[in-house]
Amino acid sequence: MGVDPESLIRPLLRNVHGYVPGEQPKIKGLIKLNTNENPYPPAPAVLKAIRHATDGRLRLYPNPTAEPLRARLAKFHRCAPENLIVGNGSDELLALAVRAFVEPAELSASKKSRSTVQFFEPSYSLYPVLADIHGAAKNPVPLSKDFTLPDTEESPKLWDSRAALTFVTSPNAPSGRGYFTSVLEGLCLKQEGIVVLDEAYVDFADENALELALRYPHVLVARTFSKAYSLCFLRVGYFVGHPTLIAALHKIRDSYNVNGLGQIAAETTLDELSYYRRNFKRILATRARLTKALTDLGFVVLTSQTNFLLAKPPKLPASAWLEALREKKILVRWFPYAAVKDYLRITVGTDNDADALIRAARKILAQ
Repeated sequence: MGVDPESLIRPLLRNVHGYVPGEQPKIKGLIKLNTNENPYPPAPAVLKAIRHATDGRLRLYPNPTAEPLRARLAKFHRCAPENLIVGNGSDELLALAVRAFVEPAELSASKKSRSTVQFFEPSYSLYPVLADIHGAAKNPVPLSKDFTLPDTEESPKLWDSRAALTFVTSPNAPSGRGYFTSVLEGLCLKQEGIVVLDEAYVDFADENALELALRYPHVLVARTFSKAYSLCFLRVGYFVGHPTLIAALHKIRDSYNVNGLGQIAAETTLDELSYYRRNFKRILATRARLTKALTDLGFVVLTSQTNFLLAKPPKLPASAWLEALREKKILVRWFPYAAVKDYLRITVGTDNDADALIRAARKILAQ
């Protein structure tokens, strides 16, 4: 027919740059320290529950609202099921929040704040992609040089207290910086729009801010079963918040959006918290040991409240270290953004992974 397929794509999408995930290695034997996965497997009972669920139920649709899982989570967080929505990973829910609470810029020209998605830089690089896909305005606000939250009252020209939606990654990625709940509460109280506190890594931190989602009607907290609970493969995340906001998100989520095996695995995970908490302690111990070892080698390692480290390597540029470590079959993450281009982000793996990284770093420095 001679139709240009490019002309069939929405003009808005033609210039959108999609989210770039961490590399999934195709080379055998690589030590994978680039995507912040838990190095330890799910609890044996979780694996058993998944195996037992691979029966005739596979031909049936799963519970459409993840009702049994929401009931379990409600008991765990001391709230009601109406305070919860479960998603295909927390990423789906972040996207739903943009769709539910932000007007596309072309529909809200007279009220710019209603079309604004606000976030700190650096933080999760999916946020601006979600804004672009929706045709929303973006308001990236730089973190302080030490990756602490800036004083928004001192920079009113940068900060929009009326932004429709503000994302705050806490603890921050990629820096690993944790934030006090009292500081986050102060920020939330200044906002007229919705605030999503993205707590993907909170199980490795000293504090969490879930109480704010149950105290303030404009605050949502995002959690995931991926990072701490070893279920990346099954994609289960959830929001906690006011029933009115949760109900709005339910209206626009996909039908049967969370697969049945994921729901069963997440439910069983909540029965096995002692297993996971032991693993958290192991990861924190490895994090402390790796921090010291890298510091002794001349790295500048930032204090972390996550299962990864942001470290500035010595002698060579971070991008050169990325390739040098890859040659030694160790995969870490490097971001070409001004605020973090001098750093490597390194997942905290097992003790054996940490030892291999330290040995590789010594050899690179010796060369």
